[in-house]
Amino acid sequence: MKISRGAGKDPTRLIAGIAPSEYKVYDYLEQTAASTQTRDIAIEFVQKCKEYNLAKAEILNILNIRPSCEAALYPIIEDWDIRFSVEEGKEEEELGLLKTICQVLPPPPSVMESDEGIGVEEEDNPDEQQKKAME
Repeated sequence: MKISRGAGKDPTRLIAGIAPSEYKVYDYLEQTAASTQTRDIAIEFVQKCKEYNLAKAEILNILNIRPSCEAALYPIIEDWDIRFSVEEGKEEEELGLLKTICQVLPPPPSVMESDEGIGVEEEDNPDEQQKKAME
């Protein structure tokens, strides 16, 4: 991710005066799906979404949220039932859109870390908390 206006934590990279709120925004964005995306990835995704006839706002929300299942995608797409109904061929479009999202957009940082073996701390992992509560 490219750091704009020196908002990174490295004091040697400061280019201009940074407001404390910019640090907070940077820290928040570091943890979102959008932090792992580049301009080229976004452009490629927009091009591939043309076949699904999505609105610009829907594409932007998908880029920002990076849903990986139908349940997460459903609230983003307006009139989901009509546009991606169970009619012949529509279900394949839905699966194609989910496949495009997973292929083109990189996973969020927390997923990347756990895939790399870095792991997520137990207190941040709701599945682990739920397992311990059930024991």
